[in-house]
Amino acid sequence: MIGLDAIGIAAATLPAAVALHHVLDTQSPRHWRNAAFWGAFATTLGAGPWLPDLVNGCLVLAMVALATLGLKPAPVATTDDATRGTLARRWGGRLFLPALALPLVTLGGTLALPNGKLGGIALIEPKQVTLVALAAGAAVALVLALLLTRPPRGASASEARRLIDGIGWPMVLPQMLAALGGIFALAGVGKVVAGGVLGLVAVDTPFVATLVYCLGMAVFTVVMGNAFAAFPIMTLGIGVPILIHQLHGDPAAVAALGMLSGFCGTLLTPMAANFNIVPVAALELRDRFAVIPVQAPTALLLLVFNIAALTLLAFPGSPK
Repeated sequence: MIGLDAIGIAAATLPAAVALHHVLDTQSPRHWRNAAFWGAFATTLGAGPWLPDLVNGCLVLAMVALATLGLKPAPVATTDDATRGTLARRWGGRLFLPALALPLVTLGGTLALPNGKLGGIALIEPKQVTLVALAAGAAVALVLALLLTRPPRGASASEARRLIDGIGWPMVLPQMLAALGGIFALAGVGKVVAGGVLGLVAVDTPFVATLVYCLGMAVFTVVMGNAFAAFPIMTLGIGVPILIHQLHGDPAAVAALGMLSGFCGTLLTPMAANFNIVPVAALELRDRFAVIPVQAPTALLLLVFNIAALTLLAFPGSPK
């Protein structure tokens, strides 16, 4: 069956293509440094499950060392603003088709193959249906973009490198911080957090427990910069033992709305560099933190909604 290993291989094709593009760019003085960084990332994604833990750890340390030394890639040749304007007028709204194909294929695949079976044949691991559909959506979007724009040979890899070089090492932050969250969970940080919270607040009603859980997800995300890092800490410390086991809340609602509360924190923190610092650099804004004040009202309103929704959905009929 198609599982997480196959998805990792598919995901590795992007940094692998970028690494190869850097190898071939012999005019850049740091092309080997950039190639090594993205090559190591591609290796961890694609071959990580089959490599010894020590090798994976060394690859991560090598990436940290390379990023510390500084990647500073050379600029990539691309179209100018006038050419882009001409092409945009030619294709018009059709340019949105590849972008729309990604969520549509992902949603359609998830709904069409809920158990990963096609014609009674187990094709996909049930837990990975959505990720496999997402990978398929990305492939469909790429094919549509190529058919629509008919770019020169190699343009996909070149433009991918241009975009990734613009983002730089923060592109790997989600994976790094998610791994950090897993380490914190194994170290028992969630239990320490739960002990501290229970010592300060009487978490004995659905509303109070939900309030503590959702606010904790948002605050930990602000501090750590990624909801995937905060999720195992708060869910193992508050979500599972209190909301689910003690108060008998719906696990699906607790997990989904808890993660969404963490995303509210993502909108509020410069620690989420790949979301809140990179766009500022890409748009060449003067204020490094320009997007955070704009996002803050949405984040706070959504956090209030999450608290109310989780209280109502996870504990229907219980006294609040």
